[in-house]
Parts: sequence; C-alpha cells; structure tokens
Amino acid sequence: MGEEITAAGFTGADKARFAKRLAQETDAARELFAAGKFSRTGHMLGFEIETWIVDHNYFPASINQQLLEALDNPLVVPELSRFNLELNCAPLPLEGDTLGRAHDALAQVWAHCNEAAHRLDANLVLIGTLPTIRDDDLTLDNMSPLNRYYALNAEVLRTRGGRPLRVDILGREHMVSEHRDVMLEAATTSFQIHLKSPADLAHLYYNASVAASGPILAACGNAPFLFGRALWEETRIPLFEQAVDVPGPARVSMGSGYATRSLLEIFEENARDYDALLPIAFDDPVEEMRHLRLHNGVIWRWNRPLIGFDDDGAPHLRVEHRILPAGPTFVDMMANAALYLGLARALALSGENGTSGLPFEAAQRNFYTAARHGLDAVLVWPGVGEIGADRLLLERLIPAVRQGLADLGVADPRGYLDVIEARVRSGQTGAVWQRKALAACDGDLYAMMAAYCEGQRSGAPVHEWDL
Repeated sequence: MGEEITAAGFTGADKARFAKRLAQETDAARELFAAGKFSRTGHMLGFEIETWIVDHNYFPASINQQLLEALDNPLVVPELSRFNLELNCAPLPLEGDTLGRAHDALAQVWAHCNEAAHRLDANLVLIGTLPTIRDDDLTLDNMSPLNRYYALNAEVLRTRGGRPLRVDILGREHMVSEHRDVMLEAATTSFQIHLKSPADLAHLYYNASVAASGPILAACGNAPFLFGRALWEETRIPLFEQAVDVPGPARVSMGSGYATRSLLEIFEENARDYDALLPIAFDDPVEEMRHLRLHNGVIWRWNRPLIGFDDDGAPHLRVEHRILPAGPTFVDMMANAALYLGLARALALSGENGTSGLPFEAAQRNFYTAARHGLDAVLVWPGVGEIGADRLLLERLIPAVRQGLADLGVADPRGYLDVIEARVRSGQTGAVWQRKALAACDGDLYAMMAAYCEGQRSGAPVHEWDL
C-alpha cells in the first residue's frame, strides 16, 4: 500500500487484466524460486514506525502534508490519515550492534520530525491507540489526499454493498462504532519489523513468527484505550481486523496456517483465494511482480510475507512482523525487536518446520489471548501445556531469545533483552502503565497523556516510569 496509484476507480476490464497478470507473476515467482533465483544472502533488518501528530490538547492534528513538505525526507511518508506519519529505517545487515545502529538512525529521524512538528505548533507521540481520539476525528476529511487511500475506501465499501463498517470490541468495557469509510483503521499505529532471510529459510521464519506472536505481544501491549474506553491490552488487534472487514477470507488475520515448504505458498493462496481490492494494471515486466506485490499489500496478515529486490536486482523474501504497537519509547521498541528476532531465530532452528511443535490453532489462540490480557494471559506452549505468559517468557523464552540472537551474530551491548526481562518481572507494559496512570489521574485522559508524553521524552523504558 506504500505505492501511489493513478486511478481511484476500476472497470471490469481492469479487473480481468489484473487477474491475468497476477496469475502470470505468481507462476513466475514459483519458477524463480524453484530455479534458486531468489536471494540466499544473509539476514537483513528494517523498520517502519507509525506515529501520531497531536496538538497541545493531545487531540489529533491533521497536518501531515505540511510536515512532509517541511521535512522533504524519503524516510518519512504519509499514512492513511492526515494526523499520522510513517518513519522508516534504511535496511541494515543483521549483525553486531544492528539494533543499536537502527535505534540511533530512527531517533535521529524522530528528532527532525519533532522539530518540524514544533514549528507547526504540534507534537509527535508514539502510542498504539491514542486515548484522546474522538470518533468524529475518523472521517474522510482527515484522509490523506492520495489516490490509493480513496480507491481502497471505495473498493471496501463496494464489496460490502455500501453497508457501514462496524467495530464491536468487548474488553474491560464495551465499545461499538459504525463508519461508512475505512477511517477506523487510522486509529491504530504500529511498529513493524522486516526480517529478510535466505529464501530457503524464509518459510521457517514465517512459521516461527506466527508461533512467537502470542508471547511476544503479551509483553509489548500499548493500546488499552479507544474513544475513552478501556478495552484490550492491545485494542489495535480487533480494531484493525474489524475496520477492513470485507466478504471472503479475512483481510487482517493470522492467516490460514503455516507454510509447509516455501513462502511462495502464501502468495499462491493470495492469488487463489482473495479478490483484488486495487486492480491496477501496469506494463512492467512480469519479473518485477508488481501486481503480485500490490495484491499482497492489501492483505494484512499479522505476519506478512513480502517480496522485494536486492541491490543487484535479485528478488528476496522477507517477513513483516506487524503485531507490535508504536511506543512507548525507542528503547522499548528496540527491546521488542530484540525479543522478536531472537525468538524467531530460536524457533526457526528448533525443528518442527519452525513451529517448535506448536499447532497453528494454538498459536492463533495464544495471539488473541495475549492481545486481550497481556502478561496476565494464560498461553499454551509445547512441552509445558498451559502457562502464564510471564512465566513462559521468564523461564523458557527469554533464555532462548538470548541464544537466538547469538546464533544470528547479533550483539546486545545496550541491554535490550534486560529491558524485556525487567518489564516482564515488573508487570508494567505500556498498556498497564496507561491504565494505572489514568486511575492515578482520576480518569483525566488529558492528564494521563501529558504524563505519557513526559515519560516518552525521558527516553526511559516504560517499566521505569512512575505514576
């Protein structure tokens, strides 16, 4: 979805041409993989961070176009709403102090973005869902003026026969909202990790990413509120799934199962089971797989396989780990990345096709249980059975993560895994801090947001924040 398009509506001829090209490119991808043409070079790492733009009352500030013009930085791009931005990190080899280098690069971009925001009388904040957002902030007037978003909105509503999108989330409280557009999706902001691996290992990392998602999310929640209501520890998960609800297989989900032999199976499933939402027809060579990649871009699996290209033009495979929220701080996000990378590596090498013997249905159940309950979740794990998420992490997974990072050749001189361990021992995730802080502020969301932003500016990990 990051690529701009020229059309905002489609004909039957567009859809037929797109379907033909999608089939050709899916066949070509399969043949390239079978011939060993996909990159088998080492591991690479990349990041995307979605951020909120807020005014001094912590309401959304719809000024991303002005900010983008002021920044003129290719690493900073628009998001669906005018009050969000996306920050990117140039890909880095996964070796040595990669996480520290990425931390420094992202923090530098963040500082420049905040300086520009301050000149426009606004601030940036990293948080999974903005507690102070109002239902009526999510309107088409606040959609970024790009054809790809207008087209997506039109096609989602067309497939639904004009029926409004309905979000119904039951958590600590109950929240229902209906919209005749896709803007509910804009209420979620995430921290996305891209892991490129040798192509023959990519399906193992994909399976491992799925299996690891439950316990990882349990330790990383930062989205407990929406429209002033306390819902899940990671309200982003049900919100995003319901905000793009169209007929057919779910567009936002954990997928239908593990990959068995290669990651190309997921792209074959895309072509077989999903209608095109954005059937743009291009004239690019089949080998560029432009239609395949665009089609995949509007299927938002929580662990999404991607095809890209190395500098030498060779296609590569990577996994986009999409489950994590933005924030609370860069230290927290890099710690979350260390947890993911080490656990993905450990599980990918553990046998059982990268799953460590965890059935897909159990991985899926773990994920939603963790999204709802955070570190209080009771998960299922091979060789253990039912176990509290905190115990599972402390007793089994964090030691495996340390070994996984060592296997990758990734150092941790800044102690990111120590941050994860301390967070789990304290029980204070971003979501837990927000709930406690709101209670300490007698339910004043704005006072809580002021304290949250102060903690974020401090740079200290969230488990060290006072109330």
